[in-house]
Amino acid sequence: MTRSVFDSTPCRAGCGACCIAPSITSPIPGMPDGKPAGVRCVQLDERQRCRLFGHPQRPAVCSQLRPSPEMCGTDAGGALQYLARLELLTQP
Repeated sequence: MTRSVFDSTPCRAGCGACCIAPSITSPIPGMPDGKPAGVRCVQLDERQRCRLFGHPQRPAVCSQLRPSPEMCGTDAGGALQYLARLELLTQP
């Protein structure tokens, strides 16, 4: 498990929900226009881990997202549902 530098809540290995569910409006290497909600980020590897974690090219919104028990739930499916709902609730 990877721990966030901001939080002691560990990321769930093999989840990747935070790299799929939210929209990202800033450029991502390989996705210069960002990505829409529900689309897998090209930087999410086959193990469901961010290739940009800890690198300056990682979008600020990704660096600021902190894992929490509420957001991550008990499994990847629950995390996807939570983040998809949050995305809908925060649309302009």
